[in-house]
Amino acid sequence: MLFSAASQTQLGFPQSLAEKYRPRTIGEFVGLEKPKKILAKFADAPYASAWLFSGNPGTGKTAMALALADAIRAEVHHIPSQKCTAGEVDEVIRRCWYAPHGGTLHVVIVDEADRMSNAAQLAFLSKLDATAFPPATIFVFTCNATDGLEPRFLSRTRQIPFQSHGMSDEIASLLARVWQSEVGEAEPPNFAAITKDSRNNVRDALMRLETEALCA
Repeated sequence: MLFSAASQTQLGFPQSLAEKYRPRTIGEFVGLEKPKKILAKFADAPYASAWLFSGNPGTGKTAMALALADAIRAEVHHIPSQKCTAGEVDEVIRRCWYAPHGGTLHVVIVDEADRMSNAAQLAFLSKLDATAFPPATIFVFTCNATDGLEPRFLSRTRQIPFQSHGMSDEIASLLARVWQSEVGEAEPPNFAAITKDSRNNVRDALMRLETEALCA
């Protein structure tokens, strides 16, 4: 039996620091000022559309998509990395033609879209046309790079770059707050060095901090 992160917490299992401190709202993200500004405004008046979040791993692309879905109270359809097949696309699109459960919109999140199969990309190309676009649906594709995506596909999305450049001070400050909350007065590690070693990957930085906390 598999447990979700939420059920693990309810059963008393500890969470990783990366999960515990994952941003739940758009405003909670470290850095990413432009994506936050765009998506906060979009969340105030959302509409059927397709978006592409591109950037290095650990910059919060999928977490931001989930935060957006939560902000607009949408029904989420999450297609994990490398499971995006033409058959999965057709099934998700079929569900999006029905009214969303308990919400006003569907949000389809496709992780690592640059690694989807060619058949899946072609399937999305046909569905993202205005004549075939499912009603009340927002697509959010994430990718590390756009090289593997067809120009026709890219032209159907609104692209937001997730850049980690210039985030080092904010990430180090986050690590300091987490350390104080989780460990307290124990001798802290070098937060700036952890940030540098993680290459401004927030998730990786939190996992490195977790290792330091376990031996504090």
